[in-house]
Amino acid sequence: MELRQLEHFVAVAEEAHFTRAAERLAVSQSGLSASVRALEQELRTPLFSRTTRSVRLTEAGRALLVEAERTLAGARAARDAVDAVRGLLRGTLSVGVEQCVPGVRLPRLLAAFHRRHPLMEIRLRQEGTTSLVDGVAGGRLDVAFAATVSSVEWRGELVPLAREPMVVLCAPDHRFASADGVAWEELPGESFIDFHPDWGPRRAADGAFAEARVRRTVGLEVNDVHSLLELVHEGLGIALVPHHFSRKPEARGLVAIELAGPRQPSYESVVVLPAPRAMSPGARELMALLRSEDAV
Repeated sequence: MELRQLEHFVAVAEEAHFTRAAERLAVSQSGLSASVRALEQELRTPLFSRTTRSVRLTEAGRALLVEAERTLAGARAARDAVDAVRGLLRGTLSVGVEQCVPGVRLPRLLAAFHRRHPLMEIRLRQEGTTSLVDGVAGGRLDVAFAATVSSVEWRGELVPLAREPMVVLCAPDHRFASADGVAWEELPGESFIDFHPDWGPRRAADGAFAEARVRRTVGLEVNDVHSLLELVHEGLGIALVPHHFSRKPEARGLVAIELAGPRQPSYESVVVLPAPRAMSPGARELMALLRSEDAV
């Protein structure tokens, strides 16, 4: 089994398509197919279920994917460690990020990293918190900027970034708009606009309602902040969001109201890292930049 074969296998698994995987790797489709077939022959089991329209992982393929990602990440880390000793930082830095994470200006941070280490390729993926944690755990990501996760879910390192209150956001003609605060007891019956369950703000909101023992209805689910704000503007529902959402230009005209009472929900962001011994040189350098006041 060769690293090249594992790279080919992972690319097909992620793209779910041989042609797209070949284009991504800049290899011929026939060569890619032959590489995957040789791997299947060596393992004596099909890794993909192939039809004329789709390519799906088999149960054996799903099991291999976890270990293949970990093996490739280990190989990259080994190469990067040797280069770091030689005074070079090259290879790939894979970064994952939630939407609108407070506490970091990620474009500026990545630009500073690129200026210092132009030989390193930066790859950025925007995903929900669960996918980001899985990505760091599996070695697909070197570092992730996400909503906070519990210690039960993550055994690596978590570096706090920011903590802020969550507020109710509504249109100016909503009945809450003129209130100084909103009680939890007033929220049942309202239609809420929120993200899909994997996104950090949704997880924080769900947790806050569960702690307050208040049931709510999420009528509209979206995948991006701008859509959420636009729907609130149109009066199609209200939203419980991190406070910095209300300061976005797209939120101008909306009303942000604090929740009254002792249960004040908050939103926390963190940097998700593997255990220190597994951290890549690129991730270490990115964290050093993050801690530098003049870099972010």
